Amino acid sequence: MEIEKLYELYKQHPVVTTDSRDCPPGALFFALKGAAFDGNAFASQAIEKGCAYAVVDEPEYAPEGDGRYVLVDDALATLQQLAHYHRSQFKIPVIQITGTNGKTTTKELVAAVLAKKHRVLFTEGNLNNHIGVPKTLLRLTEGHTIAVIETGANHPGEIKTLAEIVDPDFGLITNVGKAHLAGFGSFEGVVHAKGELYDYLKTKHGTVFIDHDSVELERIADGLHQITYGTPCGEVLNVEGESLNGMPYLKFRWRQAGGDWQEVQTRVVGDYNLKNMLAAAAVGRTFGVEPGLISEALAAYKPSNGRSQLLATVDNHLIMDAYNANPTSMKAAIENFRDMDVRRKMVILGDMGELGASSWQAHQDMVDFLVDANFDHVWLVGHEFKATHHPFRTFDDVEQVKRALAIKKPRGYNILIKGSHSTKLYELREYL
Repeated sequence: MEIEKLYELYKQHPVVTTDSRDCPPGALFFALKGAAFDGNAFASQAIEKGCAYAVVDEPEYAPEGDGRYVLVDDALATLQQLAHYHRSQFKIPVIQITGTNGKTTTKELVAAVLAKKHRVLFTEGNLNNHIGVPKTLLRLTEGHTIAVIETGANHPGEIKTLAEIVDPDFGLITNVGKAHLAGFGSFEGVVHAKGELYDYLKTKHGTVFIDHDSVELERIADGLHQITYGTPCGEVLNVEGESLNGMPYLKFRWRQAGGDWQEVQTRVVGDYNLKNMLAAAAVGRTFGVEPGLISEALAAYKPSNGRSQLLATVDNHLIMDAYNANPTSMKAAIENFRDMDVRRKMVILGDMGELGASSWQAHQDMVDFLVDANFDHVWLVGHEFKATHHPFRTFDDVEQVKRALAIKKPRGYNILIKGSHSTKLYELREYL
């Protein structure tokens, strides 16, 4: 079926699902394949549950003469093409966000700021991959006046593919750091892969919001129209700001070039979130949000899902930053915690994933850094940390940590918890 004809069906049934367990009445079901499943086998089930049509790519799952089954060459590619075609029907600004660290937080901050003046479509949660991005775009309606689309990647070429689907007018790379090295091969590979967003924008003379303090981003942004943000540097930036050393929550001030300073007390932990705040302010001013409203949105934002959350339990205060981890973000979290003016500090860290051949050295560097940080207690979780040389207590997995806490729970501590999502350290909250 030609994409234009499928689009006519979509306009009649503008709800898309890829899960046969979640079939709103009248939805379009796309039969996607995974490592351990074939969505085609669930197409009839989706129809029975109320989907109007099922898009399949295996002929045996498209009963002859039954118009409810739409046979295509590749269901995933068709979903992506449909999303791109739908996006092309709108003339609103579209901002694509990526980066090694902070892209989800920055996306949420940008959306919160823009919502002060605009009707914003933005990526929900971290649905930022080859499936989540198309599904986000297909939620775009005539009621939206701007879109903020988060995109992630762990291999070269993924950001390029997603940019071709999103067709952004504006781009924002939060930063580039040492993450997913198993897929990207090296730090320079990370820079090149994230830079695929800049490459796409160059083809359409787009605009980037750029951290002026990042040498790597400045190097690959040559030729693009730039809206700059960063810390005061003697040069004129579109938005500049600096931390005011609020503890434990970030407190900072910012201003637009030539404007008055705005002071903001946030509800997020960590000076490393300053750049995310400044990026959101730069986007907001570009799209006409008044400075006072920007500051109001930034002050009101409350993180969730284990990202820079300060949580109080009966016994302890937790800094829960266990959604993900890589050497760049983990070191920043440790530095911030080290500099906090609180007593009785404990650190529970989990392995950093997808670092390839550099994994052992990255974990060894981290424990060496921890030795100098001089925390009261350090617990390390996972086989990568266990293989390094250090004086700290180690655990194979989060279940061992739970058993240790059941025997003796720390009380009266400030505890930083950070690790890759696969370590499941976010499960420790109820045990602390």
